[in-house]
Amino acid sequence: MTNANDIRPGLPDTTLTSPPRAEDYVGRILSRISSIGLALIFPLVLLVLWQIAADRGWVAEQILPAPAVVYASFLELADSGELLGHLAGSLARVAIAYALAAAVGITFGVALGLSPTLESFLAPLFEAYAQTPVIAWIPIGLLLFGISESLAVALICIAAFVPIAMNTFQGVRHIPASYFEVASVYRFNAWQLLSKVVFPAALPAIVVGLRYGLTQAWLTLVAGELIGVEQGLGALLVQARNLFQLDIVMVVILTLGIVGLALDKVFVWCERRLLHWRKQGF
Repeated sequence: MTNANDIRPGLPDTTLTSPPRAEDYVGRILSRISSIGLALIFPLVLLVLWQIAADRGWVAEQILPAPAVVYASFLELADSGELLGHLAGSLARVAIAYALAAAVGITFGVALGLSPTLESFLAPLFEAYAQTPVIAWIPIGLLLFGISESLAVALICIAAFVPIAMNTFQGVRHIPASYFEVASVYRFNAWQLLSKVVFPAALPAIVVGLRYGLTQAWLTLVAGELIGVEQGLGALLVQARNLFQLDIVMVVILTLGIVGLALDKVFVWCERRLLHWRKQGF
């Protein structure tokens, strides 16, 4: 028999826990299947209503093509490689803009959060900038970059920068003062302060900002690709609209939604593994 005094404080008591049973795994799998099934109900209902509307002619085929027509167009674009080529162009564009926004946004947010003087000078200007729609920057972007690839990247970067910088700033500002007092006692230099205090304490807020920044980057993608871009989902959307190929327009819209959802799910998966310690109450 194990004596309670023999159990070391801070370590889990393995004698009081039982190994997971097969029933537990089955229950988790069934629960997961049930949640997925519930999530698919509404899209399936919309698909059925869409098919009924197309079959009965409630909406003209030129305005709302039937699901079978959209699916056939998707297969054609996928088999030819055209859809994949445009998708790869869009993903590369978002990756470049998002990386730039993350680097600048985190740096700006940390600097603003650590320096009251810098906050006094730049916080009002940043708040005004955050309230400005991305579309409003297009005229200035055209003057600076012209009709080019750089304009699309700049617009996506502008959209992603705001949530990243804002959440980083809030995360740094809410670090307890006692953390900085301990760092002062240990005489941390600037690098030690950032690596051992600021970034670990503000990491949850920074990750939230990175997630919303990725969402904003993907949402701004089409607006950035509407001007002077030959390769990308936005360019394919403009081309299909000009030719009144609404089946291809629907393919692009569905692709944007599915890929955006997939990117968010992948980010959430990475976030859970990066911040797994939060579940343990630390």
